[in-house]
Amino acid sequence: MAATQRIAAGVVAAAACASSLAGCASGTSAPPKQGAHGAQKGAPAPGSVVRLIGDGSTAYTGAQPHLPRPERLRSGEKPPQFVVFSWDGAGEDSQKLFSHFRKVAKANNATMTYFLSGVYMLPEEKRDLYHPPQHAPGASEIGFNDEKGIADTAKQVRLAWLEGNEIGTHFNGHFCGPDGGVGQWSVDEWKSEIAQAKDFVKTWKTNSGLKNLAPLPFDYDKELIGARTPCLEGQKNFVKAASQLGFRYDSSGVNNQIWPKKRSGLWDLSMQLVPFPGHTFEQLTMDYNFMVNQSGTRTQGDPDKFDYWGDQMRDGLLKGFYRAYDGNRAPLVIGNHFESWNGGTYMRAVEDVVKEVCNKPEVRCVSFRQLADWLDAQDPQTLAKLRELKVGETPKQGWASFLSGRPAPAPKGVPGAPRP
Repeated sequence: MAATQRIAAGVVAAAACASSLAGCASGTSAPPKQGAHGAQKGAPAPGSVVRLIGDGSTAYTGAQPHLPRPERLRSGEKPPQFVVFSWDGAGEDSQKLFSHFRKVAKANNATMTYFLSGVYMLPEEKRDLYHPPQHAPGASEIGFNDEKGIADTAKQVRLAWLEGNEIGTHFNGHFCGPDGGVGQWSVDEWKSEIAQAKDFVKTWKTNSGLKNLAPLPFDYDKELIGARTPCLEGQKNFVKAASQLGFRYDSSGVNNQIWPKKRSGLWDLSMQLVPFPGHTFEQLTMDYNFMVNQSGTRTQGDPDKFDYWGDQMRDGLLKGFYRAYDGNRAPLVIGNHFESWNGGTYMRAVEDVVKEVCNKPEVRCVSFRQLADWLDAQDPQTLAKLRELKVGETPKQGWASFLSGRPAPAPKGVPGAPRP
């Protein structure tokens, strides 16, 4: 899982990334603050029965613990500010960033989404088991794994899920560009890729020989409800395939900071454009895109600029956060990789943002699953009303009037105003 392997597919998108309108998506915790929203019960108790699935790579252990119970907004109630931190190609390697950010999330009332790459659960010597669309068996633009990497990744995935985080998928070979890239894949080819990504997670014990380790504590056929495509390519046909397979959301697009809507039956939870300090254009909420606009495709640029570049990303994400928090309250979606690009400055930036925003009043740092659950629980008319608000726009007559359907109270001193 070397950095150079992970970004190989993203290099072809450099020109598009430079315009900040494309992303490279190569590659906990206590429950988030709920206010009036309680957490569902159903965590597996010590000694409870575990029902193994298939070869024992996964198991049914009951309802996922630490999931918030979504509640519908009351009439006139101001919506919470949702923030989603998500990780592409999530896996644990020698950098130990997966385990680190699990701890960061847990310490800051956050849960996150980890998009697991299926080939990170497949050993190098078994690479020919992977049959990528439009490529020879065993081909991949990112690395496969070894026994230690698979064991370490399985441990982090297991703990992350038990802490309330979501395990999505980043598929397998991370093919981008015009030569057999995911943007050229048909609906059926996407279905094949999805099936293989699921299968590598469901059979990691057989493929790795690590049969004495604990299973992943979930049924991946039911757990997997969303994804982000490599380099944000191939979204059209992926969404068609995903909607037929029962997925609930997609995060493969680029959007402004507005309230989401469904697309082909899936919630469109795309990453967004936020202010880019020092520039006149806005930037996608992803570490890779900040890097490309700072050091190009070099993953280690000028060390004298590392701190400045990290501050740019941190401040840009915070500007986007406060624009929503003080404005239309649209969910903020952030995408990252477990990489030490430019000296790890982007990891520092993300950690700073988590610490600043996730402990604020009315803020919920959640997974995509939790956001989709909340959106599904809302009155469709309320969501339609929220989508009327533009980027950073606060309702002119206040939230109570905007979401109640009742006229705002008349100002004091005019006919009809309440008496003092």
